[in-house]
Amino acid sequence: MDNSSLGLLGDANTSLQIELQSCTTLRNQVSRISLYAFLSVGIVCTVVGNFLVVLSIAYFKQLQSPTNSFVMSLAVADCLVGLIVMPYSMIRTVEGCWYFGVLFCKLHSSLDVMLCTASIFHLSCIAFDRYYAVCNPLVYSLKMSRSRVALLIVVCWAVPMLISFGPIMLDLHVAGVDILLPKDVCVFLVNRIYAVMASMVAFYLPMAVMLIAYWKIFKAAKRQARQISAMESQMAAGVGKDSSKKQRHRNTMKRERKAAKTLGIIMGVFLIFWMPFFTVNIVDPFIEYSTEVVVWDIFLWLGYINSSLNPFLYGFFNRSFRRAFLMFIGCRVCLPGSSPGMELSHTKERGK
Repeated sequence: MDNSSLGLLGDANTSLQIELQSCTTLRNQVSRISLYAFLSVGIVCTVVGNFLVVLSIAYFKQLQSPTNSFVMSLAVADCLVGLIVMPYSMIRTVEGCWYFGVLFCKLHSSLDVMLCTASIFHLSCIAFDRYYAVCNPLVYSLKMSRSRVALLIVVCWAVPMLISFGPIMLDLHVAGVDILLPKDVCVFLVNRIYAVMASMVAFYLPMAVMLIAYWKIFKAAKRQARQISAMESQMAAGVGKDSSKKQRHRNTMKRERKAAKTLGIIMGVFLIFWMPFFTVNIVDPFIEYSTEVVVWDIFLWLGYINSSLNPFLYGFFNRSFRRAFLMFIGCRVCLPGSSPGMELSHTKERGK
């Protein structure tokens, strides 16, 4: 989501309007080129990384699961952030001006809010999915049927669209804000009501869902760890004909715990990178839009970085995704012996 500081209001809004009469580029040529290079790398990583996630899940049958349906839809949202939101935000951040007109400013702000909110919603759905997989495995297939997963994905896109395009295109988000902006400045002003309501829906409620889900998963994982330890003791002593069944159950619980750990780390990264933005987003209208522009830019791009990190987290913690990524990067999917149904879990990597 984009926002920008309006500086100190002073005694009246007129002083603010004078400050924003024209946009000027304060950075020198070297710093502008450096910023363009740095932010462009982030954009490329966001697009390529998330595109690899989409390709991997679409191609390999082993990766096509209810959880990965959410992961794939999340990757689509994050990829779109990199394709159609971040490039224009980069130009605005570096140049300090908006060159694309008032209408496109509204459209860009709407897409920004929608896609970033959709990304956050998908993370909460993934946490919800993992909760049932780890804590209630016997009812998981019933609770996470294909139709229910599809419905949740639709919600992940529909609700963000409602809280973005409707209020922004109709100017409801600036109702009561008596500030006029020049055409070459794209500032996402919000009134107090919209700031609180949108932040609650887009961030704080999904965050609460994730925290509750992962707390219950953490407790279940500790309980399962004790069960695994007991099974290992039994198997070491020689359990008899049921040992293979217990080995499969042990491996299943280990996989679920590892998946929960991975997604817990993803959530931790999400909190670190998005919490500063949404905190300031609520506070800023109540302190007369006095947050410095550099603070907004830093917090905004921290949120964007979250969209680029998820694919790397999958690749680092998930062996199947790691191998799928390497196969696409090395064009090995075109070689003889490669097929959508191939096994991705068996690799030559050790200790992982």
